[in-house]
Amino acid sequence: MSTTTDIRPTGGPAPGGDQPRDERLLRTSPLRKLLSRPELGSVVGALAVLVFFAFAADGFLRASSISTVLYASSTIGIMAVPVALLMIGGEFDLSAGVMVTSSALISSMFSYQMTANIWVGAGVSLLATLAVGAFNGFMLTRTKLPSFIVTLGTFLMLTGMNLGFTKLIDDTVSTKSIGDMEGFPSARAVFASTLSLGGVDIKITVLWWIGLVALASWVLLRTRVGNWIFAVGGNEDAARAVGVPVAKTKIGLYMGVAFGAWVSGQHLLFSFDTVQSGEGVGNELIYIIAAVIGGCLITGGYGSAIGSAVGALLFGMTSKGIVFAEWNPDWFKFFLGAMLLLATLLNTWVRKRAEATK
Repeated sequence: MSTTTDIRPTGGPAPGGDQPRDERLLRTSPLRKLLSRPELGSVVGALAVLVFFAFAADGFLRASSISTVLYASSTIGIMAVPVALLMIGGEFDLSAGVMVTSSALISSMFSYQMTANIWVGAGVSLLATLAVGAFNGFMLTRTKLPSFIVTLGTFLMLTGMNLGFTKLIDDTVSTKSIGDMEGFPSARAVFASTLSLGGVDIKITVLWWIGLVALASWVLLRTRVGNWIFAVGGNEDAARAVGVPVAKTKIGLYMGVAFGAWVSGQHLLFSFDTVQSGEGVGNELIYIIAAVIGGCLITGGYGSAIGSAVGALLFGMTSKGIVFAEWNPDWFKFFLGAMLLLATLLNTWVRKRAEATK
């Protein structure tokens, strides 16, 4: 007795003449593609804020004002990019804010105490900051504790170490001035210089920000690592089942946040040549807010690097627009909270609409 098995190529005609549709071959309308973009909500919000302050604040659209807005946005955006990638991967980092200060303190104190070239201190700071990021990722993947607990612990430890070591070494809460040390001018040129483009002064942090956004977008959309990040954030167990290196991916994401903290820390140091050890507390929430406004979901698996940049830009426009409009700056937190809620609701609606049209 023999059994005949019906074998058809994938996508071939089904019995009865029905032709199954392969989703990969379906054409997608430009409107559907637009609605599926995670940064759509933040772009709409940014345009609304731009138009609002263009009328509410005199001089908001002047070249000097735009330069100020871009600088404020870049100082947030440099950290919002790796934080967004981490959130797409399903985790977040509460130690990101104080890690910026830690990286600056290490660079300053090592260079000053060892009378070494500034670049030596910056290199030591890079290694130490990456080690903190690796520690966060390692503890998370090995202990299976929530990222809230792991990074909250790191946040508290770094906060205490920043204050404790600075007082122990320098007998004060701030570092010694390193402005006259070897290598300082070149380091300031890399991390804290001002460029003139078309008669407009642009801080170099804006270029760092654009570069990180471009790199992160390429990683997410054009590399295997980007697929791993989305897979890990969407369903960690399913990702592990198909061979995605979950632990390495998450450790790498935390080290990416650490690199962003190092860049931001060096800018902080070389802008003023001293560092206050208590700075950075609370900034981690700003980075997370910028990423969420930009379309990242707290639950992971959805978002974009460009969205985080738009979220940071929206943050910069709001913070400086209130100043230009000569309003009470105490209202800034109110507007920030309102933007967070509205952007989250809009992003959720956009995502549901995009899924419904597939």
